[in-house]
Amino acid sequence: MNSSADPFVSFREVQKSYDGEILVVKNLNLDIAKGEFLTMLGPSGSGKSTCLMMLAGFEPATNGEIYLGGRPINKVPPHKRGIGMVFQNYALFPHMSVSENLAYPLQVRKMSGADVKAKVKRALDMVELGDFGDRRPAQLSGGQQQRVAVARALVFEPDLVLMDEPLGALDKQLREQMQYEIKHIHEQLGVTVVYVTHDQTEALTMSDRVAVFNDGVIQQLSTPDDLYERPQNAFVAQFIGENNTLSGTVEHIDGSKCTVKTDGGDTVIAEKVNVDKVGDRTTLSLRPERVELDPSSAMDDVLPGKIEELIYLGDHIRVRVDVAGNDEFIVKVRNRSDMRPLAAGQAVQIGWNSSDCKALDFTG
Repeated sequence: MNSSADPFVSFREVQKSYDGEILVVKNLNLDIAKGEFLTMLGPSGSGKSTCLMMLAGFEPATNGEIYLGGRPINKVPPHKRGIGMVFQNYALFPHMSVSENLAYPLQVRKMSGADVKAKVKRALDMVELGDFGDRRPAQLSGGQQQRVAVARALVFEPDLVLMDEPLGALDKQLREQMQYEIKHIHEQLGVTVVYVTHDQTEALTMSDRVAVFNDGVIQQLSTPDDLYERPQNAFVAQFIGENNTLSGTVEHIDGSKCTVKTDGGDTVIAEKVNVDKVGDRTTLSLRPERVELDPSSAMDDVLPGKIEELIYLGDHIRVRVDVAGNDEFIVKVRNRSDMRPLAAGQAVQIGWNSSDCKALDFTG
């Protein structure tokens, strides 16, 4: 990824309203570097696809300006923006062969026959479909059709490729395979990719950075590990990965730590993320894999709990525990040969380190 000072894509104070009253995108400011893989992640209606459509030119911005390569593009029609697009429904021409589908964007650009042939071959080889050029889309599997759609978006060598939920129609195994393939193609070509999905695993797997959208606003823009390990608010913590929450009130603040009295009556020490003062209500965030059942070593917080349910998943056991007033608290226990037998109704101790417990804004 190129980290030069000048962004390749830039949204400046961009707003979008469809009815003149409700803003589906609110004052968006976002810079994307050349060669970056940036994912816009969020629930349905959060504004992520609208941002992609404005960048593509299929939707006009209500206010603000979008820049591509340093030039404003609000008034540039879609076909003159030089952007590759991949959609969830593939959008292939059914009456054309695979090669003809790939040749179309090149012919529109008035390329010579020899150039067209060479570029089509290169694009098909890149997605490992070199022998499929004569087939029609209907003769291909869903995964193969999606590869053709990716190849068609890349065939004219654009500087920017936009992908809108491109793997949403595929089954789980194929989707995971395509995630790695798209990631590897991006690494090989160094093309800038803006990717939209509501699948947080997909975002974490593929991206250099992820912009988490909710209600038309970017809640956090970070690298995948930063989003998971250091969520900036309760929405991000809940949306990215699995998360346990406990509600409580801040009793004491000491630098980067705070003491919280949970609604269940227990006192815990947590990392202060976005609580300001004593008396603030807070949602504590804890990842299931950072919690220990019957902690052997000295941990900052140890609370009594009761096992409600055990779910066997092979490599680990999901243990649902009633702790600190929350009976949906999940602990992931690694499946080991020396582990003690566990049973529903059993009293246990639950422990974690305060650095893994984040005191966030209250969502009760």
